Amino acid sequence: MGLLDRLTRGLARTAERLAQRFDDIVGRADAPGRETAALDVNTIEALEELLLGADVGLGATARLIEGVKKRPRTGAGLRAALTEEICDIFAGVTRPPVQPASPPRVVLIVGVNGTGKTTTVGKLAHRVRQDGQKTLICAADTFRAAAVDQLQVWATRAGVDIVRANEGSDPAAVVFDALTAAKARGVDTVIIDTAGRLHTRVNLMAELEKIRRITAREIPGAPHEVLLVLDATVGQNGLVQAREFAAAAGVTGVVLTKLDGTAKGGIAVAIAHDLGLPIRFVGVGEGIDDLLPFDAGTYADALFRPSW
Repeated sequence: MGLLDRLTRGLARTAERLAQRFDDIVGRADAPGRETAALDVNTIEALEELLLGADVGLGATARLIEGVKKRPRTGAGLRAALTEEICDIFAGVTRPPVQPASPPRVVLIVGVNGTGKTTTVGKLAHRVRQDGQKTLICAADTFRAAAVDQLQVWATRAGVDIVRANEGSDPAAVVFDALTAAKARGVDTVIIDTAGRLHTRVNLMAELEKIRRITAREIPGAPHEVLLVLDATVGQNGLVQAREFAAAAGVTGVVLTKLDGTAKGGIAVAIAHDLGLPIRFVGVGEGIDDLLPFDAGTYADALFRPSW
């Protein structure tokens, strides 16, 4: 199954919510004699309601509406115009991941409990290993023994090594040990799982900053990527988390999980527009292969494809 098909399947709930209503809007806008006419008030209001209902957010919705108004429309042009405007939003925040001059590359995973952070680490390790890179997981969430045990299971499934410590150990010390091991073993990529931090917990944010300092001291330029894991099902509340983490942790990208479990998959657009952060990966299932690289065109096409 190709990327488009898998992403379309993952966005099925959102697409089902949007499809028929969007088809009606497209039909009204593309009626005979209206192909190049300005959008009428009723069409604009219906489109706004549709986008807000999909969790696209106020700011992104306003931009999309204004952008669509300026584009010529022929045939199913409204659909194409909206897709292009969404792609433009993502294009504005696109930046390639940093690649170090020499390995290992250090990827820091952050986020609150319950977002699917630990499973994301396992799935990402699997992807990196599938790309031919020697990979090491660092279990720096030492506050919950269950989290480390869960990560051990994922490391085994992914076929990668893991560095872990006893419950209650200093997370920064575990990171130091993992980086030391990575350099000794010739590891290409180190993926660090951190404790699920509430963005309001100042002490935990301070611990995260300590981990960042350790990685920078041990590996030049590290962490090379800081990925924030967000649960798509929490909608606009996730933007509050993202803003706090972006300020405190130097977030460089977002992993949007549980995209297959929500009818409001438009949150990806809101993240890009409101926060200026690229979506690196999306989670569309529980399987180890269900972490997909994000592609704006594929996403927009899957979101607004016709229902017929």
